[in-house]
Amino acid sequence: MTAPVDARALQGIRVLDLTRVLAGPWCTQVLADLGAEVIKVERPGTGDDTRGWGPPFLRDGAGEDTAESAYFLCTNRNKRSLTVDIAQPAGQAIIRRLAGTCDVLVENFKVGDMARHGLDAATLRALNPRLVYCSITGFGQDGPYAQRAGYDFAVQGLGGLMSVTGAVDGEPQKVGVAVADLFTGMYATVAILAALRHRDATGEGQVIDMALLDTQVAMLANLGSHYLVGGEVPSRQGNAHANIVPYQVFAVADGHLIVAVGNDRQFTRLCDLLDLASLAQDARYATNAARVRHRETLVPVLQQALHARGRQAWLSLLETAGIPCGPVNDLRDVFADPQVRARGMVVETPHPMAGTLPLVGSPMKLSATPVQPPRTPPGLGQDSDDVLREAGYGEEEIAALRAGGVV
Repeated sequence: MTAPVDARALQGIRVLDLTRVLAGPWCTQVLADLGAEVIKVERPGTGDDTRGWGPPFLRDGAGEDTAESAYFLCTNRNKRSLTVDIAQPAGQAIIRRLAGTCDVLVENFKVGDMARHGLDAATLRALNPRLVYCSITGFGQDGPYAQRAGYDFAVQGLGGLMSVTGAVDGEPQKVGVAVADLFTGMYATVAILAALRHRDATGEGQVIDMALLDTQVAMLANLGSHYLVGGEVPSRQGNAHANIVPYQVFAVADGHLIVAVGNDRQFTRLCDLLDLASLAQDARYATNAARVRHRETLVPVLQQALHARGRQAWLSLLETAGIPCGPVNDLRDVFADPQVRARGMVVETPHPMAGTLPLVGSPMKLSATPVQPPRTPPGLGQDSDDVLREAGYGEEEIAALRAGGVV
């Protein structure tokens, strides 16, 4: 039986989101895109730190900056905003009441903070045993670093990612986006979905302990295995590949392009295209393993040949020959690219101050349960009264909470 066209995979799932900045909000945005109702809990007055992380800020119809930073807008669509001061007993009571009606709670406070407020997993799961409680921290709930604050940049250094990123003869380099945060958000999403599947089978929720450092070590992937299996510490390769040659950026007459030769047949075709057919027959370069050992002599020859033409000319020739390649685009090129546009990776949603808000689309394409059409990230506390009413608070109670600075 085909699902209704407006069905969402997580329709009916309620998420209480006590996260801020990136890893946690990225996780809850994915859940929201998949149809979950996400209630984002923020500090009264200031909200999520990233609301102020600009410029750039979204501009209104008069061209003036709003209070909405591009950073905040990238990771909080399809959510509702509730402001609660969880340091106050009345605020803690609101969270406990809401947790009793939710399927998932996600938080990224320091280890021990939630317990200090009476909002830890044991307390809330005693009220709601079906609750899936996900904690996201820098280093996890145990171990010698558990009490440390976790920041993506520091984790990229500690976790080894910077040691394999950057120019061969340059300094260690972080990745241009906060990949430890983003990967942790995605792994947390997967773990939450697995826990919900388990809960559906058993009736019991569980606790998920996610750490940026764990995730960053896991995402070393083949390089982690390179060390554990081979015993050698991988080094920075710049834009080259440690195990495949040629697989890197080359300078051409008018810029740069990527040539990513994945096997010996492709290398032979590349050599033919460059009028260097003899290289493919040379024992130093005939196999990938040989090319890796002799990259220092091979790459300069390829570089000299590739510098003879411009980027578009080479891209056309390489694509016709079936040799993996690609341009090195800036973000203006990316968001104008016809494939990016065709795949719906640029979306617009109405915005009360700016008219329309452009957002990066979701990459998840589900045939029966498509992702939620994007709703504008919420203004600070814009849904507070509605959420409180739904939780059973009366108008006088809400007014008293506001008067006391609780919401």
